[in-house]
Amino acid sequence: MNATLRNRGLFAALVLAVLASAVAVVYAKHENRKLFAELQALTQQRDQLEVDWSRLQIEQSVWSSHARVEQLGREQMHMRSPGPDEIRSLP
Repeated sequence: MNATLRNRGLFAALVLAVLASAVAVVYAKHENRKLFAELQALTQQRDQLEVDWSRLQIEQSVWSSHARVEQLGREQMHMRSPGPDEIRSLP
């Protein structure tokens, strides 16, 4: 009887260990899927930010081009290039 009781206790412990292991596997799989979904979202966000950054760099180069700055200086500030008689050089 003592051996039977010990075998039942061992069996119950093994069943609990298998159930705990199964729950841990399910939890780990759930966390893995959740983190993978978050990784995918962050990757999409990174890609969109890189596209925006490229667009902003192009926009900045357009706005700061020498031709545009010269055009704005002529039109809005009424600037002009100096004539030959207005240029002085230092000795």
